[in-house]
Amino acid sequence: MDNSSSFDGSSDLGYQPSPSSLDQNDQSTTETPCYSTMSVDSFRFRWTFSETSAISDDPSSYSSEPSPTHWPMTKPSAQNQAALARVGMKEFDDKLEDQQFMDSDLEMMKERFSKLLLGEDMSGSGKGVCTAVAISNAITNLYATVFGQSLRLEPLKPEKLAMWKKEMNCLLSVCDYIVEFIPKSQNLQDGTPLEVMESRSRSDIYVNLPALRKLDAILIETLDSFHDREFWYAEHGSMSSNSSLSGSFRRVVIQRKDEKWWVPVPCVPQRGLSEKSKKHLRHKRDSANQIHKAAMAINGSILSEMEIADTYMASLPKSGKASIGDTVYRYLCTADKFSPERLLNCLNIASEHEALEFADRVEASMYTWRRKACMSHSKSSWDLMKDLMSDIDRTDKNHVLAERAESLLFCLKQRYPGLSQTSLDICKIQYNKDVGQAILESYSRVLEGLAFNIVAWIDDVLFVDKSTWTQQR
Repeated sequence: MDNSSSFDGSSDLGYQPSPSSLDQNDQSTTETPCYSTMSVDSFRFRWTFSETSAISDDPSSYSSEPSPTHWPMTKPSAQNQAALARVGMKEFDDKLEDQQFMDSDLEMMKERFSKLLLGEDMSGSGKGVCTAVAISNAITNLYATVFGQSLRLEPLKPEKLAMWKKEMNCLLSVCDYIVEFIPKSQNLQDGTPLEVMESRSRSDIYVNLPALRKLDAILIETLDSFHDREFWYAEHGSMSSNSSLSGSFRRVVIQRKDEKWWVPVPCVPQRGLSEKSKKHLRHKRDSANQIHKAAMAINGSILSEMEIADTYMASLPKSGKASIGDTVYRYLCTADKFSPERLLNCLNIASEHEALEFADRVEASMYTWRRKACMSHSKSSWDLMKDLMSDIDRTDKNHVLAERAESLLFCLKQRYPGLSQTSLDICKIQYNKDVGQAILESYSRVLEGLAFNIVAWIDDVLFVDKSTWTQQR
């Protein structure tokens, strides 16, 4: 095929020849073709022409002249083939790993969803607990699984941290669908004001859940900050080969009063910790202590909003005096200026077990007096209105005793921050049916426990360091 036919074919493809190409066509065909620097138009023609000729089925459509764009195809070498094979296998392994990760997530979600629907009753007979109790137990069990064996100031293992974040996000996602409707004003196109109802997260979830997520992130960050530390740990009953501080070991055990003998004991260098390390420990202790107070306040507010079960009210004693004892009752009645701190100092509570038992009795007497205060107002509506207007409730003996018992209980919990849940708290959680309150209560409770443990672990390290300095002096 001659060159004119080739150009005609390219003209059909939209090619417009440049002046330089027209000059070349006017030359004799016997001259040796040369290729100079191409313009944009000639480059566009060459790409279009080669592409068109490559896909043409007619062999005569190919140009007889060799084209610089048609370089000979070379077979890849064995080394290149091996590299390509490795890249392909890596991509296949990555896809397989991603698929396995998605499958594990799906299985986890199936398990969580099934347990929530069944109410932890694997027989499926409908005898399981309600959804609120099931999700509360799930959060508590997840905390025990992830942090139950974490008894040291050290970062969480990556698999444990991934489990905590992934499963907590799954459990907390329920709160995204607990909403309430609030009025919202908007204007129509003609400027007419219109009030519509807009859905938003329920007020208690809207306020408390972001705060709890923030506290959770700070606690995880606190543990991660101890990846490079100057102290180490020795199991109870044995000392590390790097430590000769047997005296400090015994003192920590005495300080704990053998109540937590399973917790490993920290050890420090013979010269003690550096000032930088001690400053870091104090800073993290203050931060964890503030988180503990915040989580405890949120947990207390959620528990106070939960309804009291009828079974607990039925189990209350008929007399608050019989529940709290004669000595405490006499102090509550006779003291003009009631001081719960002074009363607790007089009681000489020796252990947390005694404190919890005393808290149960104070709480029972408090609700007994409150019930009596309400029963004393079972009068006509007019008499009740007069009593409310004259504020007789404030001077009622049962009301005064209930208020003093409440302040005593609050002071007791402040003095023993690691106190376990009282009988009333356990009863509220057991019979609670509000899913949102169950999530907030259990989430704040586990964060409160983790913050308390971090404070205790830091105190142990600082105590050992202080003992080391005392021995050196």
